[in-house]
Amino acid sequence: MEHFVYTGNPGRVIFGSGTISRLAEEADRLGARRLLVLSTPEQESQAQDIAAHLGTRVAGMFSKATMHTPTNVTADAMRQVEALRADGLVAIGGGSTTGLGKAIAYRTDLAQIVVPTTYAGSEATPILGETEGGRKVTRSDPRILPEIIVYDVDLTLSLPVSMSVTSGMNAVAHAVEALYAREANPIISMMALEGINAIVRALPGITQNPGDKTARSDALYGAWLCGICLGSVGMALHHKLCHTLGGMFNLPHAAMHTAVLPHAIAYNASAAPAAMDMLGGKLGAADPAQALFDLSRRLGAKMSLQELGMPQGSVGAAVEQAISNPYWNPRALEKEGLTDLLERAFRGDEPRAK
Repeated sequence: MEHFVYTGNPGRVIFGSGTISRLAEEADRLGARRLLVLSTPEQESQAQDIAAHLGTRVAGMFSKATMHTPTNVTADAMRQVEALRADGLVAIGGGSTTGLGKAIAYRTDLAQIVVPTTYAGSEATPILGETEGGRKVTRSDPRILPEIIVYDVDLTLSLPVSMSVTSGMNAVAHAVEALYAREANPIISMMALEGINAIVRALPGITQNPGDKTARSDALYGAWLCGICLGSVGMALHHKLCHTLGGMFNLPHAAMHTAVLPHAIAYNASAAPAAMDMLGGKLGAADPAQALFDLSRRLGAKMSLQELGMPQGSVGAAVEQAISNPYWNPRALEKEGLTDLLERAFRGDEPRAK
């Protein structure tokens, strides 16, 4: 076996059905008495209902969490943190709300409880992506990692099928890149393959029957494992491209990850044969890029970045920004190859390495 380094991130995970009933107990574990509850505008009502389990421990709510974590929204939330003298955070929702909680924690080191309602997986990472001036900047810091995650499968039952599919594929992207990360190690690879398997197994079942609790549980379990992968090793080309596109064009986060992933895999396939063998074995396919493209399309995902709002004629600018400050990647970033990759993703073509 080759040499490797493995670092486990701390954190407490509560997983099951009806687990939001334990929120007050978990807040007391942190010693939090003045909690600020976070949500998006769309999930404010749901967040209020869930926060009722916290009783008088809720000091207030901030329901303006926004996709890609704009710094101006964080500044607005920080004013409420100070006004309420909050001593802890409860983020209820998907990646947008989790990102806001992380941004506040990065600035204050307040303890965080996250209650995920999607399969984003970001709740399991010490990573924060913030957007300002058309650029998404990623940072990692121990303060960013949430202390407690409360996974309640019941909260995902109402997640629309379309969002379930793209949210699940977003999580799969974390695990795929962990397989060929520079810091890859056998523990994270096991988690990555288990996470991919759980989600790929679950999504067709959710599509056929959105109320299938077993499938929902598998997807949420897989998302947690994929999130651990994201937070434990460095990411590569796929995440760099998505951060670039998200910051420049404000594309829908999970749908964008779904559309880009097969193309990023195809680009890296020749440089990461061992990872491709592992991924292909789990997917039961010789070409994992094509397999994930076909699965996503079969489950109804939009595979064209143009359909998701990427402007015509913007591929060149996106490539220039992506290569201006690149992440490590198993294959060198070549302008011609990246241009072809993004043009194919823009049109919604099948993945092909160049």
